[in-house]
Amino acid sequence: MTGALDEAAWAARRERMVREQLAARGVVDERVLGAMGRVLRHRFLPERVRDEAYGDHPVSIGDGQTISQPYIVAEMTALALTAAPPLRRALDVGTGSGYQAAVLAELGLEVVSLERLASLAKRARATLAELGYRVDVRVGDGSLGCPDAAPFCAIVVGAAAPEVPAALAEQLRPGGVLVVPVGSRGLQELTVVRRTPDGFVREGAGGCVFVPLVGEQGWPER
Repeated sequence: MTGALDEAAWAARRERMVREQLAARGVVDERVLGAMGRVLRHRFLPERVRDEAYGDHPVSIGDGQTISQPYIVAEMTALALTAAPPLRRALDVGTGSGYQAAVLAELGLEVVSLERLASLAKRARATLAELGYRVDVRVGDGSLGCPDAAPFCAIVVGAAAPEVPAALAEQLRPGGVLVVPVGSRGLQELTVVRRTPDGFVREGAGGCVFVPLVGEQGWPER
């Protein structure tokens, strides 16, 4: 258990992360800055790499997966919040450590989170529960989404697909937003898909590098 002085030190690192990595780079949504200043990012990392929690880079969490760089989490979350109101339910694809799901839940969203690897899902479920986040963590093919819980206001995908998964786009409610990295295994473009009355509108939001989204509408498992 972390003591009071340790928690103060973690809080100082978190405040510096928000100030230097997020606000200084143009993240202006106060909701996102506030949520990321409150979520205990270090608790989502294994003890052996916990000291790297607030660094300006992704961190390995085992099983070939990572917790994304704080800035990219903030950027994807801010894009998700551009969905037409009201914002109620979000789908987090690629639970990983559970950090992205926690940020969405901290914003007051009802969150369903999908993870392909049962071991990671179990660990994330426990961490989220310990921290008081009520997230529905499920094991399954994230590229196919979660039809029984759809429609979603926002869908955030923490892994890269070769194309926009049609199943995910179809699970957006009108006015909803899908944020997904799309491209090759080595380099992608952060892609935003909006569901409008006239269909889907797609736009790019900059280059990025993510682990592959393995699944029926993603990449085959190697």
